[in-house]
Amino acid sequence: MPESEDDAMTSIWNTLQGVPFEQTYLDAGGVRTRAIVAGEGPPLILLHGTGGHAEAYARNLEAHAKHFRVYAIDMIGHGYTDMPDVDYGPQTYVDFLRDLVEAIGADRVSVSGESLGAQVAAWFAIAHPGCVHKIVMNTGMLLPADEAGRRDFDEFIELTRKATGLPTRETIRERMRWLVHDEASLSDELIEARFQIYRDPKRAETIGKIGKASLSTLIDPEVAARWTHGGLLAQIQCPVLVLWTRYNPGQHLPLAEEGARLIPDAELVVLEHSAHWPQWEEPERFNELHLAFLLK
Repeated sequence: MPESEDDAMTSIWNTLQGVPFEQTYLDAGGVRTRAIVAGEGPPLILLHGTGGHAEAYARNLEAHAKHFRVYAIDMIGHGYTDMPDVDYGPQTYVDFLRDLVEAIGADRVSVSGESLGAQVAAWFAIAHPGCVHKIVMNTGMLLPADEAGRRDFDEFIELTRKATGLPTRETIRERMRWLVHDEASLSDELIEARFQIYRDPKRAETIGKIGKASLSTLIDPEVAARWTHGGLLAQIQCPVLVLWTRYNPGQHLPLAEEGARLIPDAELVVLEHSAHWPQWEEPERFNELHLAFLLK
């Protein structure tokens, strides 16, 4: 639920009022990449989930910019970032993130990802361990969904199909309700921000393609055998925060507990009043736990 009665009424701009930030575009290996950048200090990259965009972290920028140079980005194919004709499988995101790290001139970064972004953070940490300081896996795990999770994802697939096949404010609202425990946290402004992205027919088509590709890592046994299994988690060398919620759809809490046990250096925290978007639904608690881990 929103952390106060006024939270659902607060606009993205109100949240960022007084915060020094810029919206810019970076060249990540030839991919024009939208980024919201704030703060000074060690680099921290924030990665949204499937079909998402940088505004997912609007409520977290101010707190983290006091300690880090924060990059909330639109990943390849998402938001206002370029959408090349690629397969949008895991390797696409690993290569994109490598190019992004090079674009910001960093040797090592911390990466915090939500859902698909959490998987990308983990895949990147495995592929490029020397480039990673710490990662946060927020409501996304490199383990396939169980039967109950598959039912959740069946619903997600149908909602995504409607939102990308016929993008209206209502189909997008229905799709975004899947992300939250309390739909009161979904402001009209947030729905409008996503509608403006999805109304581009090419963008909507790309997001539909991305949705199928990202879900295949969780529900397709052949893809999961390569990209989502416990053996991969055991290869993560950096410290990991597994940040979960009581109501996360698709990958429920026991899966996060299992994943945290398999990662050599991991700690698990659980937020009690959110679903797939704790950074948006419980921003104060998220910021507190997130920063405690990153600054430790």
